[in-house]
Amino acid sequence: MFSLLLRDAAFLNRKLTCHSCCAAAVTCLCRHQEEGDNMAADSVLKVVFEHDGVFVHPSDDEDGVDQDLLVSGSLRILDKDAEILVEFRPLEDAVDPSNMLCAGKDSSSVVEWNQCLERSQSQQLLESQHSYETEWDMVNAVTFRKKTCNNGEGSLNHSHERSRSTFSVSISDLRSITVKEEGWTFLLLQLKDASVSLPPLHFHQGGSREFLDNLRRFALLTESPDDDMCLLVSTPNRALSQSFENLLDDNNFGFVNKFKRDPYVTTLGGFSKVTNYIFDVLRGSEEQQQRPPEEVADLLGEVIPGLEINHQEEPGFEVITRIDLGSRPQVSRQEPLTAEDWTKHQDGEGRMVETSLLKQNIFKGGLCHAVRKEAWKFLLGYFPWESSLEDRKVLQRAKTDEYFRMKLQWKSVSEEQERRNSRLRDYRSLIEKDVNRTDRTNRFYEGIDNPGLVLLHDILMTYCMYDFDLGYVQGMSDLLSPILFVMENEVDAFWCFVAFMDQMHQNFEEQMQGMKLQLIHLSALLRLLDLSFWNYLESQDSGYLYFCFRWLLIRFKRELSFQDVLRLWEVMWTGLPCQNFHLLVCCAILDSEKQKIMEENYGFNEILKHINELSMKLDIEEILQKAEGICLQIQNCKDLPHSVSVILGLDLEPSGADPPGSGSAPRVAQRPDGCSNGHLRETSSQLSCKVAFIS
Repeated sequence: MFSLLLRDAAFLNRKLTCHSCCAAAVTCLCRHQEEGDNMAADSVLKVVFEHDGVFVHPSDDEDGVDQDLLVSGSLRILDKDAEILVEFRPLEDAVDPSNMLCAGKDSSSVVEWNQCLERSQSQQLLESQHSYETEWDMVNAVTFRKKTCNNGEGSLNHSHERSRSTFSVSISDLRSITVKEEGWTFLLLQLKDASVSLPPLHFHQGGSREFLDNLRRFALLTESPDDDMCLLVSTPNRALSQSFENLLDDNNFGFVNKFKRDPYVTTLGGFSKVTNYIFDVLRGSEEQQQRPPEEVADLLGEVIPGLEINHQEEPGFEVITRIDLGSRPQVSRQEPLTAEDWTKHQDGEGRMVETSLLKQNIFKGGLCHAVRKEAWKFLLGYFPWESSLEDRKVLQRAKTDEYFRMKLQWKSVSEEQERRNSRLRDYRSLIEKDVNRTDRTNRFYEGIDNPGLVLLHDILMTYCMYDFDLGYVQGMSDLLSPILFVMENEVDAFWCFVAFMDQMHQNFEEQMQGMKLQLIHLSALLRLLDLSFWNYLESQDSGYLYFCFRWLLIRFKRELSFQDVLRLWEVMWTGLPCQNFHLLVCCAILDSEKQKIMEENYGFNEILKHINELSMKLDIEEILQKAEGICLQIQNCKDLPHSVSVILGLDLEPSGADPPGSGSAPRVAQRPDGCSNGHLRETSSQLSCKVAFIS
């Protein structure tokens, strides 16, 4: 029972952080963010990491201290004038587990963040809210009351314990960190000065792994040869200012091993830090002879599991000489679809009409922001195009009920249950880590205790209940963030995210089948479009286009500005003008950069660096215009290889499938199991591509 209360205390403490900073209900998100900005401006420290709900337990041999008292506080990693500090600061009021009282409610909509109000009778907690999630509002809510202390003794003990627990140390003064388990994780920080001891830090609500991961950004943590639970701390230089080669002197941190173990973290971490090292891994030093293609293929096979490459020609291939694609048509873009235009496509009962024309207009110009909240639900398939307004209301009520039932599943898991469920613990830890660093410069997510972050966390946790086999993989928060930004509603954002994940699911599966196939298909398209450029990339060990991994993994989320991501995604969701249009977007970007890459004679290292530095410098309208032109150019080719037709879905019979722009939601057509440009892996699939290009 006590351990259960500990978990509730930590959860309570986390909730209170948001409520205690406001004297009244904060009903405007912008106002909440402005207050956060003012707080940041007053601080002279840069907060690198912060985690609330960390506890210090009083020692058993202390007299006069209530043994049930837990000192709760905030653990932070701070950057102060290039010195990295670890600081623990207790909250003003210690948390007594006996003082918990479940109460209150909050809205699942981002635009309202109401403070829990104390009520004298429990039935008042069920007052009606102006949202269709009213009956489920209790899923989120907690509040508390303070313990009454006689003669002020309790208050003195609390104050004494808080002052004893406060500390701030430089990581350069840390000797080691010991990780221990006692139903929960707690850390023992040992200083180089053995005469000074720090209190153990107890993570009843998780977060220890996130703390250690952030600490690794500034210090090298290695297992002690004498105790595998003890991490030795060394800080020769600041990690963020070191070159990647110095960071990876230890074989345990080799790039290929790191990529193979966790390709998502490695990829999303930014390729700018790995260019020199991966160059050495795949090509060797300047004095060494360039690695043969077979050896490079083996290395990439390790990086991308399942990427089997056969350099031997086999009988039965479709041999294709250099193809004349003809001139590329000039295309133009339109203005975004307005709210008035959207309304014209609805009949009296709210059904969408002329959906083919509507999708075409969205593809050519995108949507104005006022329309996105409704239109995205149709584009992603959450709302059927043929549904009436009443049909959609019924659907939303059913989906709301289904969502909160799933949310209640993980919120009602006791600590005892979670202790026996390592997968759920891991999912929670990863989600908490990613949420705290997702789009934090966007006003919708910036600042501490932002309600948008709470909803981001809750939706991702609920998705783990929806698809427990996949659960959560790093990078998925990037896909949810723009959807929640547009929907401003927890339930609608969840079901739109589910629909998007149905398209992106293979990208995040353990075997990375989707990523492997997309890289192969992209290479095939680029080789068709510009064989000389592809040959140049091949000569620089870049023919496998692994520098496009991040583009494909999270659909250019890290490459474009936030608003441009919204535009690109809604255009792609129309399903026009072909299947796998996002691959042609990649080709359009590379087509714009090929001249500079070839004229400057960029090698492997420079190509990787150049592509990475394109982030936030791309013009989305120019890219979409060029990608559409490439699509029309390929469609007009009379001798188009069958394999390319399969990739782009140009060989689908109109009679057997919905035509482009029809009223049904865009489909994800079956993709071939293996198609590489001259490098084929045998497959039993009828859609398998056998193609060899000859220059």
